[in-house]
This record gives sequence, structure tokens and C-alpha cells, in this order.
Amino acid sequence: MMNSKSILRTPIVLTQLFFLVSAIAFGQESLQLADIYKNGTYNSKGYGPVRWMEDNKGYSTLEDNKEVGGVDIIRYEAKSSKRSILVSAEKLIPEGETKPLEIYNYEWSVDNSKLLVFTNTRRVWRRNTRGDYWVLDIASGKLRQLGKSVERTTMMFAKFSPDATRLGFVSKNNIYVEDINSGAIEQITSDGSDSIVNGTFDWVYEEELGCRDGFRWSPDGTQIAYWQSDTKDIGTFFMINNLDSIYATIIPIPYPKVGTNNSSVKVGVVNSAGGETKWFDVPGDPANNYLARMDFIPNSSEVMIQQLNRKQNANTVWVGDTQTMALKNIFVDKDEAFLDIHDNIMWLEDEQYFTWTSEKDGWLHLYKVSRDGKDFTTITNGNIDVVRINCIDPKSGYVYYIASPENFTQRYLYRSKIDGSTAPERVSPHDQPGQHSYQISADAKYAIHTFQNTKTPRIIDLINLQSHKTIRVLEDNKELLEKVTALGLGQKEFIKLDIGDVVLDAWMIRPPNFDATKKYPIIFYLYGEPAGSTVQDAWQRRALWHQFLAQEGYVIASIDNRGTRTPRGRDWRKSIYGQIGILAAHDQAAAAVELFKKYDFIDTNRVGLWGWSGGGQMTMNCLFRYPEIYKSGLAVSFVADQRLYDNIYQERYMGLLEENEANYIAGSPISHAKDLEGNLMIIHGTADDNVHYQSFERLANELVKYNKMFDMMSYPMRAHGIYERENTSLHLRETMARYWKRVFEIDGEE
Repeated sequence: MMNSKSILRTPIVLTQLFFLVSAIAFGQESLQLADIYKNGTYNSKGYGPVRWMEDNKGYSTLEDNKEVGGVDIIRYEAKSSKRSILVSAEKLIPEGETKPLEIYNYEWSVDNSKLLVFTNTRRVWRRNTRGDYWVLDIASGKLRQLGKSVERTTMMFAKFSPDATRLGFVSKNNIYVEDINSGAIEQITSDGSDSIVNGTFDWVYEEELGCRDGFRWSPDGTQIAYWQSDTKDIGTFFMINNLDSIYATIIPIPYPKVGTNNSSVKVGVVNSAGGETKWFDVPGDPANNYLARMDFIPNSSEVMIQQLNRKQNANTVWVGDTQTMALKNIFVDKDEAFLDIHDNIMWLEDEQYFTWTSEKDGWLHLYKVSRDGKDFTTITNGNIDVVRINCIDPKSGYVYYIASPENFTQRYLYRSKIDGSTAPERVSPHDQPGQHSYQISADAKYAIHTFQNTKTPRIIDLINLQSHKTIRVLEDNKELLEKVTALGLGQKEFIKLDIGDVVLDAWMIRPPNFDATKKYPIIFYLYGEPAGSTVQDAWQRRALWHQFLAQEGYVIASIDNRGTRTPRGRDWRKSIYGQIGILAAHDQAAAAVELFKKYDFIDTNRVGLWGWSGGGQMTMNCLFRYPEIYKSGLAVSFVADQRLYDNIYQERYMGLLEENEANYIAGSPISHAKDLEGNLMIIHGTADDNVHYQSFERLANELVKYNKMFDMMSYPMRAHGIYERENTSLHLRETMARYWKRVFEIDGEE
């Protein structure tokens, strides 16, 4: 127990007491971790999911039915906001049941005559992609469960045939087609097994290439094209479940680590009524190239296939004829560093042209490309990165896309003429600084618009896109804003840090009731890898965690080093190539020193940093390599040795192991563990299928080897996000908060 003398000598305790007294005096509540991570007090509300209807004059959404439970599917007219019930919850009650289906997701057939409901779902790696499907005929009101001859909750990726008379789906690595009227089921593939995967993907394709749904209907419905993965040569990683039975259960995961074998992947075509599969003979070793994308070209019997090489610096685009199985290479997109896959392809002018995203001129531009790949025309112009395409409206001749050429922490809607004749034109209003997203009707007349910034939770409205005027506010999160405002939290301020080579974006939160004459400890939050960015002008749930820490008396800051995913051009993003953990650590350290020069209220003897996943790796790289700057670190779900991570991600950004092994080693925190001087806490879930618990154990072993003292916490059978099972999220944050309170107390007196 602290005595009164030690309390007076402990600035942190004095600060906390001051906040408590102030809150009582002014009736102000304080931010509590249980309210963030258990009670849902500060959860923001969404709207939808929304589906624009086939006529583009209205949209459907879900609303609670208080009488029978479940939800009604409602149609709203865009122009008038007139409301009508398309499907009442009563119509979604299966025969013999008393409760409506719980809708996890829903889809309309193209003509809106049928509704597909996804329910009773199960998680597969990151998302709930396995479950049961039901189809409702709108005219007759008939509700029928699909796949009655397959095992319950094993169905994946069900989707209508183009004429909506049949549905295709995957179950246990095989593809099936079901006639909606008769219920007759045809098994299209039969060789699916633990090692042969049809119509979906292995772990690494899903995680790093975003591939989940692995089959496509042809435009005329007569064929199905699909991926097949042979995983037998992938190394198997084993996780151990010690919680759910008296004997441990072994969980095998085919997981290709850096430099090891991949699945052998190919694309085939089969008649949708059944028959023998024909396979495209794509040149190159199928285990050392990635078939990252495949889809039918509209109104044709041809597919477009994108093939990445193992180094992921060349994307070969093929057009394959599903009748003759002939392949034609139309072009190859290349980069000296790495390429990302973009889902921005839309077909134009009777499918004679398509849109393509490339960084070949130094910026992420949108191009119009002829079907034979010979004619490239730039659609977007100037020093601007196209973040994503929202809509192409051939009638008006415009493409709408998200970009932010002036402020890299924000996002706005722009448009350009498809023929490339105009400069980018901003559509988002200038009086709403922050981040905007849009779900646009196909005719570009209306949109579901979401606006947010660091001070404003999501405001969702229906707008007339041409004037950007609000027709109806769908959700304003006013109650949430009032709750957070009443807390009197510190404001997040965005700043620029010039480290000589480059100016970096950063933010900082000062404690409430900040006193510039005092010295405050600082905690940096970082990520630092190419897959994400921490410095964004957006409302984020994790921001409340940082506000909680600020409330406890810490300054909180975050910096985007070179290489993070921001719209600053190719050179910015590719600068990190081959030196993950090296360049970022340098930039973070240099920026921290610059921050200390700007603000003398920072106590440079109490400097901490924390991060998750790649950010956990970066935390330890900084802590181990720059002990003169950083005194304490907290690393969660981290990569200790880059050679232990999956090959698609790590080889994309680091190159092949045999060509860059020195930097694989230099950029891994385990290589520098012997240099730990300050405080370190490491946290990991034992069921992390992404960054394996192996990283945690190997790092701990290395620290023990060099007699380095550290704290550690394992969460049994929790995955990469450490949120599964009861009370996990709250316990994790309480553990982290306790660590910071302990390591930042002056003198350590009791």
C-alpha cells in the first residue's frame, strides 16, 4: 500500500486524483474500460445492410419486427422516402417453426423476384462464410431451405444463376447446383477432400489475396468456372486446444511459411448440369504462381485470369475461352518492388474495354484498356491515388472514386470523365473534412453516404449524388456523440513531423485538463507495415482506448512511417520494399525525436510504445534497437521472426528469402532481443492461426537465453484478435492498462 509521502511524489497518481476530483465537481463521468469493451456503451450504430434495387429508384434494408421478432425487409423510395414492406418477418418463418430466420446476410436475384437468406452462420478463419441458406419466392411467398441433402451449416457462397432458376454453392470442398423449384441437387465436383479444395480457398489465399468465394456462373448460366487448390504439399502448422476436453485436441492448419511450398492452384470449367471439368493450362508452375483473380467477361464465354508470380512483382493477365480452353496473354503489369491486386475492373462499351488500376506512372491511376490489352488510356490524371472505384456511369460518362490528394488522412469522392478528358473533380462537400464513403446506385443518381472524422461518429444519409444534398438522415449517432462529448476527453490533433528525408503525418492526444508546465509520459501507438495506416481522420473504436490512456495521464501519439497504406504515391508505398522492420523503425525513431523537440511537456524518460500484429513486431524493433528513445513496450499478437509468417504477405514486401535473407533477419525483432534494456510485455492468443503462438514462444525463449526480464500474458484458445470467449476483450485491456500504470510510476516506491 502506498504511503502519503509516496503519493505526493507520484505525478501520475496526482494527475489521476485531479481528474477524479474535477469529474465529481463538474458532474463529469470518466471513461471506463468496461463501458468500452463489455457494456457496449460507446458502440456506434450502422444502417442496413442496404441493397439498391434493380430499378435504381429505391433500396432495401432491414428493420426490426417487434411483433414476431426478427426483421422485415423494407423498401424505401430514394426520391420520396416512401416506405413499403417487401418481405415481412412472418414470411421468413419456416414451416413448423415459431421464429423468423435470423438474417446474417441477404441477396436479391437480378430481377428482384427472389430473396436469398444466409443464416445460422459459422466462422471460417476471419469471417462467417459457412452456414445455411434459404430462398424466398416473392410472388408465391414460398420459403424453402436449400441443400437439404448436405450437412447443415456446411454451405458456402450460395448464389443465383443468371436467370435465378438455380443456385450454386460449396459444401465440404465440393460444388453443387440446386434447382430452386424442384429442389433437385447436382453435385458438380466430387474430388473435394481435406487436401483438394474446390470452389473456395486455403488459409493463405483467403488471408493475403482476399479470395474466399471460389466459383463463378457464366453469363448464360450454362457453365461454372472455379478454382481448385491442392494443399497436400503445404506444411502443416498444429495448434493445441487445451480448454474444451480433458485431453488436448490438435488442430492442423495447412499454412505456407516464408520460402515453403504453396498450394498447387488451377482454374477449371464444368457444365452447370454436371460433367467432366476442363482445365486451363496456365503457363508456369501452379505452386509458384498465384491465380489471384478470375471472372467471366460479361456477355461472353471468356474468363479473365490474373496470375501473380511468386515474387508478386508481375501480374500476367490472361483471357481464356471456356469453349476451346485457349488462353491469350493480353498484357503484363510489372513493378520493381511489388504489386497489389485491385478489384476495380468494370467492363465498358459492349465489353470492348475494361478499367484497370496501375501505379506504372508513379501514382495509383485508373486506366481504360482495350479487350486485347493493346490500348491504354488514362482516366484519372495528376498526382492522385485512386483508393477505390465506387461507380461507373457510362450514360453520363463519369467514373466515381475515392481519393485524397491534399490530405492523406482523409478520404473524399471524386469523379473523372471515362475518356480521361477532365481533371479530377471533387464531389464530397468541402465543409465536411474527414472521411467519406458511398454506396452508389448504378445510375449514379443516389447514394448511401457515410461521413465521419475523429470528432464525429458515423453520420449516414441518403443523398442526391449530383447535388450531394441530403434527402434523409438514416443514422446520425447523436446519442453516442453526446455520451462521448460529456466525458470531456482530450482532443486528437493532427501534426506534421519533418525527419529530413520526408514529412510524416502524425496525431497526438493530450490528457484532459492538460497543464503545459507539467511533464507527461508518452505512449506511441504504431503499425508501420504496408497493410495499414494508423493516422486517419476517422472515428475509430480503438480511439476510445487511447482516450482512456490519455485520461489516465499519458500523452498518446501515432505516426505513419514511409511504406504505410496511404494515398501518397507509389514511391511512398514501395520505399519499404525489402526492409520491413528496418526503414519503419528508423522513421518512427526519427519522428519521435522530432516530436520531443516540438513539445517540451513530454517526459523523455518515460517513453512507451505499443502495437498489434505487425505493430507488435514494430514495437519490439523500436524498443530493442533504439533504447535511448524508448523505455517500455507492449507487443500484442506479434511476428517475432519474419521467416515464421506466411509466404504471400512476407515475400510480397520482402522478396524471396534466398534473395534477401539478411534483411529478413535484420528486420525481425528476435534478432535484437538481446539488446532489450527497458520494460517489455508480450501478449498472444494460443489459437492465433494468423501469427502463430510459435512467435511468442520463440521470442520468450530468446529473452530467457540472454537473461532479459519481461512480462508475458497468454490467452488460451484466442485467435489473432484476442476477443473470443467470455470477458476476453475487457480482461486484455485491463491487463494492458495495469502494465502501463506500473512501468510509468516514478521511483517504483510502494
